[in-house]
Amino acid sequence: MMLAPIALSLVFTAMTSQGTDSLRDAISSRIAATPGAVVGLSFEDLQAGDRIDINADTVFHAASTMKIPVMIEVLRRAEQGAFSLDQEVLLVNRFSSIVDGSPYPMIKADDEDTALYALVGTRVSIRNLLRRMITRSSNFATNELISLVGAPNVTATARAIGATHTQVLRGVEDQKAFDAGLINTTTAGDLARMLLAIENGTVLSPALSAEMKEILLAQEVNDKIPAGLPPGTPVAHKTGEITAVSHDAAVVYPPGRKPYILVVMTRGIRDPAQSTALIADISRMIYAHVTGAH
Repeated sequence: MMLAPIALSLVFTAMTSQGTDSLRDAISSRIAATPGAVVGLSFEDLQAGDRIDINADTVFHAASTMKIPVMIEVLRRAEQGAFSLDQEVLLVNRFSSIVDGSPYPMIKADDEDTALYALVGTRVSIRNLLRRMITRSSNFATNELISLVGAPNVTATARAIGATHTQVLRGVEDQKAFDAGLINTTTAGDLARMLLAIENGTVLSPALSAEMKEILLAQEVNDKIPAGLPPGTPVAHKTGEITAVSHDAAVVYPPGRKPYILVVMTRGIRDPAQSTALIADISRMIYAHVTGAH
C-alpha cells in the first residue's frame, strides 16, 4: 500500500521537526502498512551523523546486491596485479553447480542484460564485464567474474571490510544449489559498511575507489531509492530482486552537502510494485529528513 501524497507530506513535516526518532517511527509505520513486509534498513548521514538501523543484522537472500562484493574483489585482484582490467576473457555459457559440478547455462530470458549473449564465443574485457554486472545487473557477466576470482575470495574480502554476515557461495542461476538451500546472503548493515568503505576510499586505491563509485553512479535500474529523490540527484547504488525479495543499497549525494548511505532490504512482498513503492517511499522520507524538504 502506497501512502497518499498528503499523508506523506504530514509525515515529512513531523520527521524534520522531531529528528531521527520521529523518522524511525514514520518508517516503521510505512513498513507496517505493507502486509507481510520484512525490512532490513541501515541509514547513515555522513554530514550530520544521524543513523537509523532497523533489523540491520537480519540476514536476507542477497539477490543481485551480492554483485557489490564481487566488484570489490575483482578490483582488489586487479590492484594486486593478478590481471589487468583490460584483459579479455573468452565468453563460454557453461558454468558448474557447486552441488555436484554438473554444468548449467545462463538463460537469456532470465537476465537483465541480454546483449552479452550475442558475444558468446568471443573475448570481452574484464572491465566490460564488471560494468555490465553493476549497471545492467548482468548475471552472465557476474558468473564469468566469480569464475575468475572465486566465490570464497569474495566472501573473505567482504568480511575483511567488516561485512561479517555476508556470504557469497556461488554465481547466479545454480538451481541445484538453490534447491539445496545454498544461497548468497547479506544484511543491510553489511551492505552499508561496504558502501561506506567505497565512499571513503578505504578498501582500494583512490583511483579504483573512484572507478567503483563511477560504475555504481551509472546504474540503469532506478525505480527504488532514486525514485524517491528529486530528479537528477546522483545515486551510487545496486539493486537486487527475486521472487518476494527486493533490495536497494545506495550512496545518495544531495546538492551542497556530504552524502548519506541508505540500504533497504525487503522480503515477504509478493507484488514487486508494492516492494518498489515501499523502498521509494522510505527513500523519500530519508531525503526529506536530511535536506529539510517536504
